[in-house]
Amino acid sequence: MRRALPGIAALLLALAPAAAADTPLRLGHDGRWLTDDQGRVVILHGINMVYKRPPYAPDAVGFGDDDAAFLASQGFNVVRLGVIYKAVEPQPGVYDDDYLARIRSTVDVLAAHGIVSLLDFHQDMYNERFQGEGWPDWAVMDDGLPAQPASGFPNNYLLMPALQHAFDHFFANDGGLQDSYAGAWAHVAARFRDVPGVLGYELLNEPWPGSTWQDCINPTGCPANDAKLEAFDKRVLAAIRGADPTGLVWHEPFVLFNQGAGTSVKALGDPNVGFSFHDYCLAAETTSPPTPDAGCAKADDLVFQNALDHVASTKEALLLTEFGATDAKSVLAPMVQRADRTMVSWVEWHYCGCDDPTTSGPGSKQAIVLDPAKPPAGDNLKTVTLDQLVRPYPQVVAGTPESWSYADGTFKARWTAGKGSSEIVLPARVYPSGYAAQVQGGMITSAKGDRLLRVRACAPEVAVTVTRTGKTSATCKPPPLAVNVTPQRVRAGKRVRLTISVRPAVKGAVVRVAGRRARTNATGVARLSVRFSHAGRVRVTVRSGSRTGRAFLRVSR
Repeated sequence: MRRALPGIAALLLALAPAAAADTPLRLGHDGRWLTDDQGRVVILHGINMVYKRPPYAPDAVGFGDDDAAFLASQGFNVVRLGVIYKAVEPQPGVYDDDYLARIRSTVDVLAAHGIVSLLDFHQDMYNERFQGEGWPDWAVMDDGLPAQPASGFPNNYLLMPALQHAFDHFFANDGGLQDSYAGAWAHVAARFRDVPGVLGYELLNEPWPGSTWQDCINPTGCPANDAKLEAFDKRVLAAIRGADPTGLVWHEPFVLFNQGAGTSVKALGDPNVGFSFHDYCLAAETTSPPTPDAGCAKADDLVFQNALDHVASTKEALLLTEFGATDAKSVLAPMVQRADRTMVSWVEWHYCGCDDPTTSGPGSKQAIVLDPAKPPAGDNLKTVTLDQLVRPYPQVVAGTPESWSYADGTFKARWTAGKGSSEIVLPARVYPSGYAAQVQGGMITSAKGDRLLRVRACAPEVAVTVTRTGKTSATCKPPPLAVNVTPQRVRAGKRVRLTISVRPAVKGAVVRVAGRRARTNATGVARLSVRFSHAGRVRVTVRSGSRTGRAFLRVSR
């Protein structure tokens, strides 16, 4: 969550060197890029949904199908879904599968709308004893120190020795705390390994280095503490691999990375690992109204560059999993523009206020929906925030992305072409009256006005420009659809069930036969029950956008 740790960002910047298709529901990666089963690059835009109060499940505050449908309608395709360790293992070695069933239900609801879920073992300030949440009570080891001074979030990290000692004991694996934590993750992974829509497992939200945190105010990281964090990552990764051999596992650097500190954590030695990072500009908190002009551009650029440098070294996938916690355009707009510029997928904080005890964006400040128990519409929406976050982007790229950008109704993207179809999300919030698309080096295969612009390359490089007005054009016209109908011979007067298949497979294509019509499913197949009254040759037509195709069948007496 957004935090204000005074003085740290300025020190880090002073020390830093001067040049420093519908969403697929199971993803892998190729270097920094997330990929689908066709090898296409997948870009994610989404929202965090973490409920930090008992019973720690999003459905407890009303998050459900209408919320998932709303997110999909805005073009979002990922939710970082909070899983609270205290709820997973309320007693040592005892797992609450009823709680995990509730999390599974939310994953299923999101997947039904084409949204993937990143399972996030979420914590802030360790446990309720320290005014936070995360670990169960039995996993608190603080040497009997008083939970004082109780200065709230995030100041307790800096000022409360008891909280710092709790992290010291955890990263030392005292009392087998890490072993228990790893066992809980293995249990979760065993339940979710075959669940469609799971993006992966995020090991620990915003780890804190404990009582030696000052050592980590360093642009190159803190080797001694990073070694402990790396050992923890590997321990939990190994436990997860015992349950799920291939699912993506995401790890975070220490939380001071959010303000420009480096990390010396190395590659974890596993091919399916991602790097999750956060970016909150401290300077923006010191001005009213918030503004990025007090050094935020330089600070945020440093955080992004550190993340890009890390995955360039480790070959891990990359995902910005927190930023925002505000409704200030002056903060949100530069961040999403920076993510576009660096081609980084992102997940903003947060869907709702939801009585969040550990955020500096309380109440409606951090929300896009005020109350998930009510329909996400009208006065229940934070339109000022949505207007910054909802934007066009290339959800799927068949090839290698080169650039994309959006400003004032104009979206531009370029990529080096590969096999398959690319998909650009064009939300109605941005293009309420439709759009015009100009495509160079490719053909448009989607229907006019579709909110998912599909482009197939016909040249080594593709460039797309989308505007609110103008004419749609493309370098190449799509080839006709190949249509097959079975059976091809039928008798007049007898009802017959026809199967019409379209290649390439097109979902939603309109099929017409003898005055009857149907639409193709996701595999490009439609079925019709028809009775032909006369003998002769009957035409079957198919249309999908500007693409057409036809076939014939023979009706005999």
